[in-house]
Amino acid sequence: MDNEKIILGIDPGTTIMGYGIIKIIGKEANLVALGVIELKKYTDHYTKLKKIFDRVLSLIEQYHPDEMAVEAPFFGKNVQSMLKLGRAQGVAISAALSRSIPIFEYAPRKIKMSITGQGNASKEQVAMLLKNLLKINELPKDLDATDGLAASMCHFYQSNVPVSAKSFNSWKDFINKNPGRIK
Repeated sequence: MDNEKIILGIDPGTTIMGYGIIKIIGKEANLVALGVIELKKYTDHYTKLKKIFDRVLSLIEQYHPDEMAVEAPFFGKNVQSMLKLGRAQGVAISAALSRSIPIFEYAPRKIKMSITGQGNASKEQVAMLLKNLLKINELPKDLDATDGLAASMCHFYQSNVPVSAKSFNSWKDFINKNPGRIK
């Protein structure tokens, strides 16, 4: 059906990577799966990256998502941590690109805002709202899973925002595009 879509959401990480998959039917989102990719037992960073690629690819082959939403790395103080997180995100994105799946990236604040209405909401607040929205019986013990689910729900919400016919970058831009409205 044209009005059905599957969205894979990813919360990148090098110790635990969360994922959530929703199926959109019309204007309604339904939970398909959520979970985490455990990477703690691997000590070599490159082995972790291979495991991320393989597992994301296996999720793609199992659930056939139409789109992937991924949380963008936030800016932290530890450059090495940011580099590793960026690599993890890149490998997950590469897995999706290898299957020609469109990628959509969202900042952590944007994801939280779309779920809770507050950009500084806690993981617990996001998880509880998702539990109610998607009628999840029991939340997973690791909230990285609900963070991945939040990315997919954020994309669903952003996809349903009406696009205005015209957008303006400044008053000057508005005036240039609407010369007849100026007196």
